[in-house]
Amino acid sequence: MQKIRAAITAVNAYVPDYILTNKELETMVDTTEEWIMTRVGIRERHILKGEGLGTSDMGAPAVKGLLEKRGITPDEVDLLICATVTPDMLFPATANIICDKVGIKNAFSFDLNASCSGFIFALITASKYIESGMYKKVVVVGADKMSSIVDYTDRQICVLFGDAAGAVLLEPSTDGCGIIDSVLRTDGYGRVHLHQKAGGSVKPPTYATIDAREHYIYQEGQAVFKAAVSNMADTSVEIMKRNDLNNENIAWLIPHQANMRIIEATAKRMDLPKEKVTVNIDRYGNTTNGTIPLCIYEWEKKFKKGDNIVLSAFGGGFTWGAIYLKWAYDAIK
Repeated sequence: MQKIRAAITAVNAYVPDYILTNKELETMVDTTEEWIMTRVGIRERHILKGEGLGTSDMGAPAVKGLLEKRGITPDEVDLLICATVTPDMLFPATANIICDKVGIKNAFSFDLNASCSGFIFALITASKYIESGMYKKVVVVGADKMSSIVDYTDRQICVLFGDAAGAVLLEPSTDGCGIIDSVLRTDGYGRVHLHQKAGGSVKPPTYATIDAREHYIYQEGQAVFKAAVSNMADTSVEIMKRNDLNNENIAWLIPHQANMRIIEATAKRMDLPKEKVTVNIDRYGNTTNGTIPLCIYEWEKKFKKGDNIVLSAFGGGFTWGAIYLKWAYDAIK
């Protein structure tokens, strides 16, 4: 009997219309386009504008378009997992809200929070439901409205993040394609370097926490950069060694789009040429859980069935990891 693997069979994404450029940021904080491009390689980022709009308002259209592309109805979905650090509200789960907006009624759903690594953590979680034979169609969403927790008076942080959502459909495959291996890790000590100070049960919202601007992203840049470079590269190289992968038989590296220098360092450790690395950070910034599915969506037509692909991510917490998969289809061009 052929081993059942979880294969990505469709992908879709949603980005808001409004574009925040470096030139506009120059009018908001003490920064320059040259400084931003040199440090992080971002030219622009998309921002979700509008009263009462949240992460689900990007996740829902991404999922709706995904189902339409695959030609399936909402009733056929068995499970939906949403990876996010910016849920619409503390509860219910944003995954539940997305299901309601799309009309998914026969599934269960939940959120997963692993910071910027959330999408790959969710992908592996979802894959186990497929591999077990329990479910046939599982949707994984990576979505974040990062603008909701970005302090636009902080010149170090506000240049980095954008808003977006991406979604993939996982289905069973017995032809050798699909998710083959993964290396996922966490180190809770890393939370001191990257976190949101207030808003949780340890420090609930008060006038004092709001006045102290503690509901925004707190990041110690150098510590995060150093950990991201070493850990993303280490797990990517580890998964290469475990699966006899090299710079010739890997077709694509799809890295989390946090910082251009981190992406380049990871590719260098893997000995991969830039032509095999998906990069769109210059146009979207760091969309946290949206970065990897957004790259998959944009490069989908370049992938060929059987391509060896490595996904790699790093996030606050610290969380990090890599996935090895064989691409399952040739896209209609």
